[in-house]
Amino acid sequence: MQSARRSLTTLARGAALLAAVTVGAAGCSSKKSFEVSGLCGRKVDSALVAPFLPKGETLKVDDGISAPEQPRCQVYVDGDLRLYVRGNIDKADFDILKATERSMRRLGNPAPADGIGDGATIADRGAMAVQACTYKGEERQYILEIDSVDHPANTVERREALQKLLRAHLPVIMKAEGCRP
Repeated sequence: MQSARRSLTTLARGAALLAAVTVGAAGCSSKKSFEVSGLCGRKVDSALVAPFLPKGETLKVDDGISAPEQPRCQVYVDGDLRLYVRGNIDKADFDILKATERSMRRLGNPAPADGIGDGATIADRGAMAVQACTYKGEERQYILEIDSVDHPANTVERREALQKLLRAHLPVIMKAEGCRP
């Protein structure tokens, strides 16, 4: 009788230990949501970046690839590039949207977007906006590009999120770079 009781006790302890390890392992591997409040060294509303970031275990924001007049940053979740933001101050004498039309097609179904800068294009996996500005007393244009976007999975939601981020971030990054509309 005592050996049957001992066996049940041992089984109960084993089951409890297995449950604890399983719960602990699940807690260790649980994925979390991330907040990014800065892109390319500029403040950004984290709610505008959140749609592009799947849940994961690690987040890395690399702002170290920027240069004067060319802010650049990459956002990685679990080592996968999820967002690449590039800004450029360029000469005002050419139509960048027309010049990059072919490269925008690689991002999937580019279409004009109204009300963003002097012109904008939103594609399935990226976006671009252009705004004329004065930089160091010269007529220039500011170009903001966002690509490497594949989250959220729903393309309509992704395009809407790209449009919101582009609309909000263009004036912020232009001002920070000293490019006045």
